[in-house]
Amino acid sequence: MLCGICFAVLQGRGPGAVPEVDVPEGNGSGIIWDQEGHLVTNFHVLQSSLTKLGGSAPSSAAPHPAVGKRVALVTLQGPDGVQQAYDAVLVGADRPRDLAVLKVEASPDKLRPLLLGSSAPGLLRVGQLCLAVGSPFGFDHTLTTGVISALNRDIRSQSGSTIPGGIQVDAAVNPGNSGGPLLDSSGRLIGINTAIFTATGTSAGIGFAIPVDTIARVVPQLISSGRVLRPSLGVEVSSDAVAQKLKVSAGALLAKVDPNGAAAAAGLLPTRRGLGGVIAGDVIAKLNGRPVLNGGDLLNALEQYQIGDTGKLTVLRTTDQGSKQEMEVEVKLQAEN
Repeated sequence: MLCGICFAVLQGRGPGAVPEVDVPEGNGSGIIWDQEGHLVTNFHVLQSSLTKLGGSAPSSAAPHPAVGKRVALVTLQGPDGVQQAYDAVLVGADRPRDLAVLKVEASPDKLRPLLLGSSAPGLLRVGQLCLAVGSPFGFDHTLTTGVISALNRDIRSQSGSTIPGGIQVDAAVNPGNSGGPLLDSSGRLIGINTAIFTATGTSAGIGFAIPVDTIARVVPQLISSGRVLRPSLGVEVSSDAVAQKLKVSAGALLAKVDPNGAAAAAGLLPTRRGLGGVIAGDVIAKLNGRPVLNGGDLLNALEQYQIGDTGKLTVLRTTDQGSKQEMEVEVKLQAEN
C-alpha cells in the first residue's frame, strides 16, 4: 500500500513550472506531512483556485489571501484500503519555491506521514534508484521508477524565480504527478515532483523535483505563519546564458541591485553600460568561504542563514576601465521583498 500520499480534486486548473506542462482539471497529488492533517503539494497545482479566492500572489511579507479557505477536495486512503474525501483549506503558500500546505480534518489513524530523507550533498547520487508516485492523467496511486539523472538543477518557477538544487530524474512524470513524492528505494521522501521538460505535454524522461531539504525548511514556516521569510541580498542574478556572454564562467553575476537592499548597502554594482559597452556587474564568488557556482547556488547558500545575519562575500569586480579586482565585503542579510 502507498502510504503518506494524497490525491486532490481541485477547484481549477494551474500551469506547471517552467519547463511547463498543464495540470488537467481536477487532478493533483500531494504528501501527508504530519498527523495533525497537514498536507504538502505544489503551489501551481492550486494556482487557479488561489487566484479565484485571493487574486495574485502577494509578496512573501504577507500570507496569501486564501489562507483559511477551502481550495481542494482531498482523497486519503486509510490502512484498511478505504478511501475518503475531505475538504482541504489553505494553511500557507510559497510561490517562489512552488510549495503549498493544506489541512484536512481527518483522524490520526487516517494520516500516515512520509519519512523524510535528505538531499544534502553526498547523500543523493546520480544513478541512484528513485520512485515517483502520483496521479498522472487522473490515474491515482501510480508508481513509476527511474534513476536520478542529475543534481543541482535550477528549476525556473512560473513566477520567474529560481528553485535551486533541483533533482532531475528519468522516472516517468506526467500531468497529475505534480505535488506527489519522489522517494528513495527505502520509501523516504527525497523530493516533490514539480515539472517536466517536454515538447509534447507528456513525459520525455526529463522530470524535476524540489529537494526535500528545501521542503523541510519551507513547510514549518508555512504551518506556523502562512508565509516564508527568507534572507536576501536584494539582487537579481543574471542567467547562465547571459553570464557566459559576458565571459563569467563561475559565480553569481549581478544583473540588478536594489538600491534599498543589503548588496547596495555593501557597495555592490550591477551590470551596466559604460563608454565601451556593457560592463559586467559584480560576481559573487563565495559566501562565508563557501564557493558560489551560479545564481541558483547563491540562493541555496542564502537559505542556510537567517534574516539579520552578517555574511562575508568574496566579490570579483570589473571596473569601468575593464580591469579585474577581487575584494571582500560584509553584508547584513535583509528580508526578501
